[in-house]
Amino acid sequence: MDEKQYYAGIEAVLFASGEPISLERLSDALEMDEMLLSTLLSNMIQRYQQEDRGIEIVCLDGMYQLCTKPQWQGPIRRAMEMKKNTPLSQAAMETLAVIAYNEPVTKSFIEQVRGVDSSSIVNSLVEKGLIEEAGRLEVPGRPIAYRTSVHFLRSFQMKDLSELPPLPEQENQKSEEDSQEAKREDG
Repeated sequence: MDEKQYYAGIEAVLFASGEPISLERLSDALEMDEMLLSTLLSNMIQRYQQEDRGIEIVCLDGMYQLCTKPQWQGPIRRAMEMKKNTPLSQAAMETLAVIAYNEPVTKSFIEQVRGVDSSSIVNSLVEKGLIEEAGRLEVPGRPIAYRTSVHFLRSFQMKDLSELPPLPEQENQKSEEDSQEAKREDG
């Protein structure tokens, strides 16, 4: 296979999968060395960004997906005649934040943090695909643990959870540490 065929194969598999696919799975499907595949994917990502195209390849938590560029969201929605998604409620955003910053978590953990029953919100976020089950805890009752999904990362335009903004306590703590460090340097 020549280089053009490799690129065409990668594009075809990413397009057909419709969901994020791991490097290992992509490598197996294309019968290609992972190192070579990784290099080709990096080249494709860069080329798609530089060219005036409607699609891009995104890396979501180590998995790759072919997506439309965000600026084409409006025309795509109109073409698909999709009804406008209702924005997430404040309660749903709070629940997502608890999960994203502490995952994996159970419903009871979320309820302890928020102080209110969150079952219906968790179920709604699962239905929307923003969170997913992360297994069951090995404790009595074996509660389900939840984590954010790849759809969550895509929706909030993040590559992974390290891109979450710091929590206010973390910012205050860092400011205090910085000022203490400055005092030590001055003294």
